[in-house]
Amino acid sequence: MSSVWTNHANDLAQFLDNNNETQAHMYLEQLMLFPVDIQDKIIEEISHLVQCSGEDIARIITHYSMMEIQ
Repeated sequence: MSSVWTNHANDLAQFLDNNNETQAHMYLEQLMLFPVDIQDKIIEEISHLVQCSGEDIARIITHYSMMEIQ
């Protein structure tokens, strides 16, 4: 996993750990340029992780980034 995605994942995890979904949405929208519907899908998938690690979040972000490219 790229260090950039891992860093973004750690930042996003911090927002979600603090129950700050609004900040998580803003982060995904402004920094990572994800549209709102994709933000919701990312946050939903992260919320269903059994153990929330930076690597797991990075995999989810990468998955949705690849969807945007295709």
